[in-house]
Amino acid sequence: MADGDGLGEATAAAASPPAPAPGRSPPLGWRERLRAGLAGTGASLWFVAGLGLLYALRVPLRLCENLAAVTVFLNSLTPKFYVALTGTSSLISGLIFIFEWWYFHKHGTSFIEQVSVSHLRPLMGGTEGSISEPGSPSSSRESETSRQNLSECKVWRNPLNLFRGAEYRSCATAYVLLAEEEATTIVDAERLFKQALKAGETIYRRSQQCQHQSPQHEAQLRRDTNVLVYIKRRLAMCARKLGRIREAVKIMRDLMKEFPPLTMLNIHENLLESLLELQAYADVQAVLAKYDDISLPKSAAICYTAALLKTRTVSDKFSPETASRRGLSTAEINAVEAIHRAVEFNPHVPKYLLEMKSLILPPEHILKRGDSEAIAYAFFHLQHWKRIEGALNLLQCTWEGTFRMIPYPLEKGHLFYPYPSCTETADRELLPPFHHVSVYPKKELPFFIHFTAGLCSSTAMIALLTHQFPEIMGVFAKAKQRKASFFDQRMERCELVLLSTRSP
Repeated sequence: MADGDGLGEATAAAASPPAPAPGRSPPLGWRERLRAGLAGTGASLWFVAGLGLLYALRVPLRLCENLAAVTVFLNSLTPKFYVALTGTSSLISGLIFIFEWWYFHKHGTSFIEQVSVSHLRPLMGGTEGSISEPGSPSSSRESETSRQNLSECKVWRNPLNLFRGAEYRSCATAYVLLAEEEATTIVDAERLFKQALKAGETIYRRSQQCQHQSPQHEAQLRRDTNVLVYIKRRLAMCARKLGRIREAVKIMRDLMKEFPPLTMLNIHENLLESLLELQAYADVQAVLAKYDDISLPKSAAICYTAALLKTRTVSDKFSPETASRRGLSTAEINAVEAIHRAVEFNPHVPKYLLEMKSLILPPEHILKRGDSEAIAYAFFHLQHWKRIEGALNLLQCTWEGTFRMIPYPLEKGHLFYPYPSCTETADRELLPPFHHVSVYPKKELPFFIHFTAGLCSSTAMIALLTHQFPEIMGVFAKAKQRKASFFDQRMERCELVLLSTRSP
């Protein structure tokens, strides 16, 4: 990814969590609205069919006589019965609540909701139109898991950002310091970097000739190699900023060919941004094919650029209404899966790309998968998303689905290892105090946990009130019974009217 004047080498860019913005729930996407509509239609049809069947069987089942018997039975009940009834209901709902809470924390989803979706919805005619997520090979999971032994919140710093005082042993590094600290314009910085390049190449050739003399000479060669690569990369970025993009691309390609082991400098991310500016999407795909690999570290620039390329093939014709009628095509499914993958890696990026949150200048150092990386990526890549028609629209319709795919992101991952829990603290140190740091969204508690908790509390309260104030609660119970008897009378009148209309 392109880093600006004096920005750190580690400016990578990155998704899924928030996530919905902290403090408010996000609007449902078109796919979720479609599922809700289908489920609601199926439930309505079953409800109407049940009413019709109940009316047709009212005479064989002797519903009116049974209702009258139930009314007489309820009138004879004492307050003690209601205490026992509400107390038992409170106990049962409390046990269900405790089980739901335990199941959610263990599996990340609601047990009642899972059973309803898996077993009841097919019986009611609902469909499970969820998009299949891309399966990750077991080697990928093992590779990602092995990285957990490393520091979760590694801050990617510029390897050469400590050129100070006694560390200066050549004029090349002195010119680097002047270019980054004293130059007021990119033109001045480029001029100083060119002078640094001349000195750096001379020192590099000298170190190559002496590298086999001792381990100290080998270490010196590595240092001089890093200095030379750093200078050339800075010259490439100066050319990029000054509009000489093809020149910048050539310098970066030459660097990657001449020094392939130095992938930790993330030169390919600068190359991706420059190629996107040229709209050379075939070349971008070729770079991704080489660096978007299981064994290589990921970044927001890689994941979101891959999503952008797949989105580009379908975004101009994508419409949520059309997709809800005919379903998603294979290309659209691939684009949505790529967006989900990117959001899982860094969930903070979409809010900046969709301008739901204001951008600030990127920091000199960034944290992978953190808010700082999201700012750095969006700052340089927002223009590329806007250039492709419909890309941001497709992102807006689909990115929030990632958080339903990963119900408990801080403990479980899907395509990547679980989201690090320490990013907020590190980002607060990297970003200015006035910036509101984005935090990975935590999944809200399922509806049935709230429902069972409310049911348990309400029934327990009714039982307590009935026990303490039996006369007052008896009045309420009789009022309910009078309403039930009134309903029975209305039903009898409706039956009489229907029978009179059928008689000749």
